[in-house]
Formats: sequence, structure tokens, C-alpha cells
Amino acid sequence: MKLICIGRNYTEHIEELQNERPDEPVVFIKPDSAVLPNEQDFYIPEFSNDVHHEVEVLIKIKKVGKHIDEKFSHKYYDEIGLGIDFTARDVQQKLKEKGLPWEKAKGFDGAAVIGKWIHKSNFDNLDNVSFSLVKNGEEVQKGNTSLMLWKIDEIIAYVSKFFMLKKGDIIFTGTPAGVGRVKANDYLSGILEGHELFRINVK
Repeated sequence: MKLICIGRNYTEHIEELQNERPDEPVVFIKPDSAVLPNEQDFYIPEFSNDVHHEVEVLIKIKKVGKHIDEKFSHKYYDEIGLGIDFTARDVQQKLKEKGLPWEKAKGFDGAAVIGKWIHKSNFDNLDNVSFSLVKNGEEVQKGNTSLMLWKIDEIIAYVSKFFMLKKGDIIFTGTPAGVGRVKANDYLSGILEGHELFRINVK
């Protein structure tokens, strides 16, 4: 299993981090060791003082695919979910300033939260799905897939040009505005169209 992540896919998030709007999807990979085991707390790593939450809609690939035509992308997944791309922002900033890869900031142990899955047939339109992240009872991130620069099927087609997609691979589709620092004793929950798909304690 590999975790394929899309960066800078929501305009307001690009603006809040003062990043340049990309001409094509920004793609990076997290190792499978980044997955936070179910029911386990998230521990802030000792090498960062500024870990941020980034809630994202997830897609689970159900079969092998390469050079997928966008019109056939829907045949490669049945379930969508919600997760967090934890990011050591201070580490990432130093790496970006030097033009270096982001893996240390994005792929550390526990940096990928994967919640429950919902069959896509439960949604009328996957390009209009609302989701949010609640921290300590307060909504801190809110998004809708209609606001993606690149929609789900576009992402699958694009990514499959470079990486063979395999059953069980998971695509993180990008985060909306509202990312922020997590602290010890924070409590995070992810909501997708009224369904709570994960709960995380921060230590």
C-alpha cells in the first residue's frame, strides 16, 4: 500500500500559506509506516514544535491501473473517507527554503490518519461533498470537494501517469483552509457529510 498525497488543491489554503498556485497537481508520497494505527493516540514528534492538522478527503483504490483515462477513473474506487495529513510545518519550511523534499515533514510515523470508509453510492455527487475537522469541540477546518482545483477523477487519471495504482492504495486529495498547530491534549474529530469518521487524541 502506498499513500499518494495531493498538495495545494484548494485556493484558500494556497493563499493562507502564501504558496504559488500550481499549474498541475502537486504530488508527494507518504510511506505506509506513516499510517496511525486505529484507536492509537497521535504523539507530537520530538523533532517538531509546530505540527499542523490538515483534514482531507481520501480515496481507496480497488484495482490495478496505469495511464487511466479520466472518464474511467470512477471504475477504480468504491469508497471514500476522511483523514489527516499531519505536517511538521517548521521542518517543512526549512526543507522548502533549501529546495529539498518534504518527506521528513510529511512522512514521519503516525503522520497519516485514515478514518472509516463510506461507499460512494451513499453520495449523490462526489464533486459536492462537505467535510470538516473539529478540534476541542470547535470547527477549525471546513471544505467541500466542489472547491478542489482538481477533482477526484482528474487526480486519479493524473497520478496514474506516473505511478501504477494498486488495490489498497490511498489518495489524499488535499486540504482546505484552516490548517493549524496541534498541542498535547487536543481532541480531533473528522466529519464527512454528517458522519464522524475518526477521533484522535493528541499527546
